[in-house]
Amino acid sequence: SRLRVNILVRIMQSDETIWGVINQKFCSFKVKTRTQTFCRNEFNVSGLCGRWSCPLANSRYATVRESKGQLYLCMKTIERAHTPAKMWEWVKLSKNYETALKQIDTNLIYWPKFLIHKCKQRMTRITQYLIRMRRLKLKSFKKIVPLSKKVEARENRREVTVILLMSLVLRFRVNVRFCM
Repeated sequence: SRLRVNILVRIMQSDETIWGVINQKFCSFKVKTRTQTFCRNEFNVSGLCGRWSCPLANSRYATVRESKGQLYLCMKTIERAHTPAKMWEWVKLSKNYETALKQIDTNLIYWPKFLIHKCKQRMTRITQYLIRMRRLKLKSFKKIVPLSKKVEARENRREVTVILLMSLVLRFRVNVRFCM
């Protein structure tokens, strides 16, 4: 028990050290605007750069991701920190919204309330945009095909030459009829 507390204290200190470097010095995911600082990390649960929403500075972190229309709950735990390739545990969430919320509650039962709430918010947002995508697929839209200016100019030149040739052929036929 005491050993576990010491390990947790050391990990929390390393989290604070990592956050100190990321916050004060440099983070490649950080994007600053006049009013806010955003995070472009794909595992960030809120999109904002902050101590509790940073996946790099937290050894215990969770988020919701979407891959090919399927939602996953991604959890990063202290025990997996020594294997970066397997650091994230991916749990497939149900297609049913309420069941997926229950799955988040059961998998994150002893996690901070902030993360549970943000994961649910993110799942709701992703579910809504998946529904919008499905609706847009059902509607038929005219497909806009881009053409380069070079191709258009070539086509126009060809049309002009065809029109000139056709007018010449018509004149030739008219002249041949009058000669006979």
